[in-house]
Amino acid sequence: MTLLTLFVLFCGFALGRERGMGIAFILACVTNLGVWWFSDKMVLTMSRAQRLTKDEAPEVFEIVRTLSAKAGIPDPRLYMLPSASANTFATGRNPKHAAIAITHGIVGLLNKEELSGVLGHELSHILNRDILLSSIVATLAGALGRVASMFRWSFFWGGERDERDNGHPLAWVLAAILMPLVAMFIQLAISRSREYRADLCGAQLCEEPLYLASALRKIDSVSKRLPLRDAEPATAHLFIANPLLGKGWAALFRTHPSPEDRVARLEAMSMSRPS
Repeated sequence: MTLLTLFVLFCGFALGRERGMGIAFILACVTNLGVWWFSDKMVLTMSRAQRLTKDEAPEVFEIVRTLSAKAGIPDPRLYMLPSASANTFATGRNPKHAAIAITHGIVGLLNKEELSGVLGHELSHILNRDILLSSIVATLAGALGRVASMFRWSFFWGGERDERDNGHPLAWVLAAILMPLVAMFIQLAISRSREYRADLCGAQLCEEPLYLASALRKIDSVSKRLPLRDAEPATAHLFIANPLLGKGWAALFRTHPSPEDRVARLEAMSMSRPS
């Protein structure tokens, strides 16, 4: 958050000198406070998630309740993503303010054992407090992308500028390019190691690594045919599997380790367990 704040201040100075940096500082403070308190709500809104009731998915609620008790954390709120694609993510700032969102597709695709592996993975993100950092990055990445878009439109349609007050026009172009790139590289840096750790912790939580291994195979197969249409690049790193598969150039910047590597690690974990 500190690095992103400094970057925003730098862009503000480049675009508007002292006045621009002052405005950027105020916006950064407001954004950081908002992200801390409302990152989960922002991410759920960006993903178009809808609150899930027990009557709609009793099996999911039962699995989450059992695994949450085993992990020693409160039951997270559950949400549904209206999509035939198979995916899920966790968000929130701590175990007391956490949520898990699942797609319609994943509930119909997986059996109870595989669902327990997937939900154990998401609960591990909550237990290890990965969700705060991931949710903050998702929110800020989305914000930086929108600010960059505003800069591009301002540059092309804003007419003549006084460089003494508004900075050099080249700064507008560089800011518009650098902002989404910075957000993307932060996403790539934080996501992969956390996915491996959540796989292993989730497998321990549901007591059978092969449950999650089988689920990951199915999820990967369905995701290639049915990518999550409502997913945004800013939130891609939150999901258990890359939701942007098949979506052109965005699929080149993978936020997740390969499904084959993840399955291999889980299978090795299963083989090493005492019989």
